Amino acid sequence: MKVFLRSFGCQMNKLDTNLVANSFLQAGFEFTEEIGEADAVLINTCSVRNHAEERVLSLLGHLKHIKKTRPQIVVAVFGCMAQRLKEDLLSHEAVNIVCGPLQIPELVSLVSKAIEKNTKLTAVSNDIRHKSLPEDSDRLDDFEYSYDSAEDNLPAQAYVRVMRGCDKFCSYCVVPYVRGPEASREPAKIIAQIKKLADSGIKQVTLLGQTVNSYRYDNFTFADLLYEVSKINSIEWIKFVTCYPKNFDERIFKAMVDLPTVCRYLHIPAQSGSDKILKAMNRGYTCSQYLEIIDKAREIVPDIAVAGDFIVGFPGETDEDFQKTIELVEKAQYKNCYIFKYSPRPGTRADDKLADDVPMEVKKQRNIELLAVQEKISAELNKSFIGKTVKVLVEGASKKAHLDKADKENVSQLIGRTAGDYIVVFDGSENLAGQFVNVNITKASALTLFGQIN
Repeated sequence: MKVFLRSFGCQMNKLDTNLVANSFLQAGFEFTEEIGEADAVLINTCSVRNHAEERVLSLLGHLKHIKKTRPQIVVAVFGCMAQRLKEDLLSHEAVNIVCGPLQIPELVSLVSKAIEKNTKLTAVSNDIRHKSLPEDSDRLDDFEYSYDSAEDNLPAQAYVRVMRGCDKFCSYCVVPYVRGPEASREPAKIIAQIKKLADSGIKQVTLLGQTVNSYRYDNFTFADLLYEVSKINSIEWIKFVTCYPKNFDERIFKAMVDLPTVCRYLHIPAQSGSDKILKAMNRGYTCSQYLEIIDKAREIVPDIAVAGDFIVGFPGETDEDFQKTIELVEKAQYKNCYIFKYSPRPGTRADDKLADDVPMEVKKQRNIELLAVQEKISAELNKSFIGKTVKVLVEGASKKAHLDKADKENVSQLIGRTAGDYIVVFDGSENLAGQFVNVNITKASALTLFGQIN
């Protein structure tokens, strides 16, 4: 049986996609890049932004036409959108299976059953905010341990989930309603999983959580976990995302100093530079409190690289509020920022209580303006690398030609990242993928460092 797999969304979705792909491979399925020849189509979905759901619906529209000539094809939609829409999604003409993120261990059997019996099936949480039973957590842990591996197209790298769900209830965010309550995995299971990955050749692990710094299992904290993971032989880099800027444990920064394997990189979303908007977002901190965390990080780890997230055009955001966001970006001096236009998410407090009163044209303009501010900062920071040598984990051949396209015969243009998550492009052999190399930086743009292997 041939399977076509498409994924939308964040690193958590990438991890789920990797687990699902491995589970289908071990069950004897074969993957295809041609949707028209597939016996089953798997779609991993995201509900954080409306655009992600629109792309899924567009794909389902395409599949509806394919099913007119191939009615036996089975379409399984899983992940956050599946949990959010449940039966409404199952009623779509193209959809055979709806599977929530906590039910992905069942996906192989659901698809096999649907292929055999040509039926519609659903597996979602009826009460997603209900705390998982121990046996359900064990089942998810076993699934992670059995099917985790190097990420597709990222040799020697793997994502490892350290916690599930979220309890922050930011007013714009659907995650608590589709991923369930915050639950930290048992440290011993995380360590066992990473040891297995290390034995298979993994050199970098990225620890994942919606609010990863909130990790706590009994009295065992995220900082404690970093110290334990650092003891695993052959794991050379440890990264983690995403941090929440409240009740931040400074021992995490201390770990960056104490442990050579913990990368000096902090992804810590602010979302707005206006205290009024932060309060409306239910973020639980002020701009000054947020900046205090960054100041403390740089005091303890002077060379730390910091990245942020922002939403522009949130309900009630005035020109003055937006100007405060620009000021925060300038003060924070991020290496890069992820900037999004606000889109209402059904079922969230913001959608229920706040009018989406910022016109789309204004959202677009603010998005462009904030990106320009960050681009200028990034360009200046990147220039400081010129003439320096950086350690890079090679991801593989660059998917697009950059400024200094390789002009040597039989030499590829490679791409990789530093410990601080800076993108580096250089010429080299493709068999370097998954290896560490030292690159001397010769030029820089706002998004990319360019160099030559030493």
